[in-house]
Amino acid sequence: MGFSPAFYACSIPPVGPNKFTELGQSKFNNVVLVPTAQKWSIAHDHTLVYKPLRKHNHQSQHLSFTDEFYIKHAQRLDEIRNVFSEVGEDTLEGLMMIDAIQRLGIDYHFKEEIEAVLQRQYMKASTHGESIQDLYEVALRFRLLRQEGYHVPADVFNNFKNKEGKFKQNLSKDIKGLLGLYEASQLSIEGEDILEEAQRFSSTLLNAGLEHLDHHEATVVVHTLEHPHHKSLPRFMAKSFLKDFQGPNGWLTVLQELAKADFNMVQSIHQQELLQISKWWQDLGLAEELKFARDQPLKWHMWPMAVLPDPSLSEQRVELTKPISMIYIIDDIFDVHGTLDELTLFTEAVNRWDIAAFETLPNYMKICFKTLDEITNEISNKVYKEHGWNPVDSLRKTWMSLCNAFLVEAKWFASGHVPKADEYLKNGVISSGVHVVLVHLFFLLGHGITRGNVDLVDDFPSIISSTAAILRLWDDLGSAKDENQDGHDGSYIECYIKEHQGSSMENARQNVTYMISDLWKRLNKECLSQHLFSTSFTKGSLNIARMVPLMYSYDDNQSLPHLEEHMKSLLFEAFPL
Repeated sequence: MGFSPAFYACSIPPVGPNKFTELGQSKFNNVVLVPTAQKWSIAHDHTLVYKPLRKHNHQSQHLSFTDEFYIKHAQRLDEIRNVFSEVGEDTLEGLMMIDAIQRLGIDYHFKEEIEAVLQRQYMKASTHGESIQDLYEVALRFRLLRQEGYHVPADVFNNFKNKEGKFKQNLSKDIKGLLGLYEASQLSIEGEDILEEAQRFSSTLLNAGLEHLDHHEATVVVHTLEHPHHKSLPRFMAKSFLKDFQGPNGWLTVLQELAKADFNMVQSIHQQELLQISKWWQDLGLAEELKFARDQPLKWHMWPMAVLPDPSLSEQRVELTKPISMIYIIDDIFDVHGTLDELTLFTEAVNRWDIAAFETLPNYMKICFKTLDEITNEISNKVYKEHGWNPVDSLRKTWMSLCNAFLVEAKWFASGHVPKADEYLKNGVISSGVHVVLVHLFFLLGHGITRGNVDLVDDFPSIISSTAAILRLWDDLGSAKDENQDGHDGSYIECYIKEHQGSSMENARQNVTYMISDLWKRLNKECLSQHLFSTSFTKGSLNIARMVPLMYSYDDNQSLPHLEEHMKSLLFEAFPL
């Protein structure tokens, strides 16, 4: 059985979800960047994730690239651009190329070529309708267009139904087509019953047919069912995709070579970012001053790496790590250290944003707020210089909202009150920290900063609230306790069971799963109809939701071995060239 290149992808075992504020109490290791000939590694006697960074030489050498390397890289880019011209803009092969390029995380090189193909494909479908009878081609075109914001009707799949309005059973033999249909169904929005039916139909037949496939085909099917492309992060999956990347097309070899070289180049950029973050965090001194708080700068930087995959956005990734670090620190103040009286005074002082108001508070709170104020002012000044807008009021408001939400949860715990499930979730989407991150992202990107857009992003629009709710509910589905964290976190499931007497844990978890599915539909709709925010911001919101299942899958030791593997792969294990 032949698969297209798009379906030769077997990933590193995934890791699951969490919210920004609850990614683990245990510490990072001594991340010692050990330069060797063209390779970095970590100290072999420590794990990567669970010990703090120690001071080391920040001038460590990076992966170096010769002039010949850059020349070959440019030649490969030209070769792929030429292939786009040769295959044409309205062919299946052009769509397959786009799919492979996006799965390899190198689509940022070919924005114009990809847009030309998709525009041609969209015009063709709009003018002539979808008369093609190949399920894979129809599903691939639908998915590629939708994920780039084109309004493609879901009824293109009616051609694959029988007179009774059911999907034709003879499609059970079309494994590639069923995989494409399942992938396409992930872009459904509210009210699209045909895509819900498509997901049930394709997943049922794919699961039923597993025993009839060879090992490789079965692996591809299982991977696709567990990690559909729309809900995954391409750069995190690129290496595993490359391992099984094969097919008859001549451009595949060039694409493989290009992707490997590009991976190493981007890895070098991330290594430099890691050194900047490490130095910033050590110079800040919070790990020494606030020993009760988490000390995980490498893990925190994984969020910006996922949210902003474009290599050119290095500065934005570094800056975004700073507020993310403060979300963790402030969460630990509320969750594991501060008394309720102290937390109340802390929140009141943040709401006034008055350094003088902190004089009566404990020293650790003074240190925290001073750092928060410095980071906020530093980012505000940077945004003003680069984009002509001072976002200090907007940034401060997000921190006020976050602390107020944290305080609500602290009061619930102190009083023993279990809120209604909806009340818990309404507060929980704020305490997730997603709004803080995305407001900072909006200003750091600097796209479309107008009074109207600023007011919109300040008011927690649906594209942000949907992402935050996905993150919060995924976190509450987690079965393992956050690594060694002895804090006091609520749970939507706990609130739901108390509110719905007689409901089982299984029923509560199933309800949360349905809610997450509906939130993805809402997020898809926001991204499809979103014209106010930039593509980078919209995809950044999506990438947070995609990152969630990669950040919370604890083993029996309450650790994250799969996340560690992703970190090693992305940051320290280069392709041999």
